[in-house]
Amino acid sequence: MIEVEGVTKTFGVTVALDDVDLVAESGKVLALLGPNGAGKTTLVRVLSTLLLPDRGSARVAGFDVVREARSIRGAIGLAGQYAAVDELLTGRENLELVGLWYHLDRATYVRRAHETLERFGLSGAGDRMVRTYSGGMRRRLDIAASLIASPPVLFLDEPTTGLDPKTRNDVWRFVEELVESGTTVLLTTQYMEEAERLAHRIVVIDTGKVIAEGTARELKDRLGGDVLEARVRERADLDRAAKVLSALGNSEPDIDAEEQTVAVPVTGGTADLIEAGRRLEAEKILLDDLGIRRPSLDDVFLALTGARTGEEGPGATS
Repeated sequence: MIEVEGVTKTFGVTVALDDVDLVAESGKVLALLGPNGAGKTTLVRVLSTLLLPDRGSARVAGFDVVREARSIRGAIGLAGQYAAVDELLTGRENLELVGLWYHLDRATYVRRAHETLERFGLSGAGDRMVRTYSGGMRRRLDIAASLIASPPVLFLDEPTTGLDPKTRNDVWRFVEELVESGTTVLLTTQYMEEAERLAHRIVVIDTGKVIAEGTARELKDRLGGDVLEARVRERADLDRAAKVLSALGNSEPDIDAEEQTVAVPVTGGTADLIEAGRRLEAEKILLDDLGIRRPSLDDVFLALTGARTGEEGPGATS
């Protein structure tokens, strides 16, 4: 449903997309992972015909993004990073207006607005002005608007950023239901749990380039071995602990100052765990915890991009 070949996009001297290739299969979720400024949103804008590529080609639902942009716009739904809803209208009026823009007949967009409000738990607020909505309610309304025309392809750009855990889980369940009904979803996210739960395939993008792709399991297997993690009692000991563990690992250690942990991929299993305990004790570094675990998608992301996952700031270009 989505085919991208050699797409490049620059803004002045900044290369936002650099020869990007990817494919999204019909009825599947393709997740784009990447740090701030990686090019995720730029690619979504190209695929949704909001930006023209400088080079390369892309097709969505069988249509070329340059030559057949109008046809693409009738075949996609798009929920951007920030809720694009009109505060001076009610929730219901927002949805009906989008249906009108899709050239649906009145009976159809009125019915779908009603159904969508119910599905997203907004029926009770449907006739209230959107300016009275909470941030989570606006986000749900924005995603609902992208579905009014029942598009075969849905672009979700950071759909759950800023949502509370319950609302986030509600959105995840709804995406799963959409995919079960045959919708193809391109999802950009920095939440590893979100990608691991929803995505059939993951593409990691950094500085405009695709640097890895595969299933969550395939990406984890790229790291090899396990992750050795130590939680120090005193924050002042973090750097010393990192120096100790770096001698045992096969890449630079990940230091989390807030959690007071140091983690590094290792291949020696229990032997590395025992050796780490011996060396840390010799350095008189007090620990609250020391253990080995399987690599997470977060570990993969850090190893590939050198960046931590998390929410993007308001001014970020992703």
